[in-house]
Amino acid sequence: VQLQASGGGLVQSGGSLRLSCAASGFTLDNYAIGWFRQGPGKEREWVSCINGREGSTYYADSVKGRFTMSRDNAKNTVYLQMNSLKPEDTAVYYCAAGTSEACSIWEADFASWGQGTLVTVSS
Repeated sequence: VQLQASGGGLVQSGGSLRLSCAASGFTLDNYAIGWFRQGPGKEREWVSCINGREGSTYYADSVKGRFTMSRDNAKNTVYLQMNSLKPEDTAVYYCAAGTSEACSIWEADFASWGQGTLVTVSS
């Protein structure tokens, strides 16, 4: 079971990035997939989640309306489209696979983690 996050980079405030989370060794839509982030000097926080099978999405208030999660079952990949980026979105972003289909905001409910991808938003 492996998750590979990619797509991070440097972007100006107001810009956009799309993160990808590619899975190998398991089928993504059997599990909830979450995105978390850890900013400089901050604890890791939950950002968003997509349910297995039905694909319902959930977002932290801080990103709601700006970030969108989606899933491509054929590519076994989940995406996080990030628009209207702000400097406070600067963080290492991690994707993680849940222990079930149901979304959660708690790290303990996610068993497999990707390596993280750095997003830097300049003001």
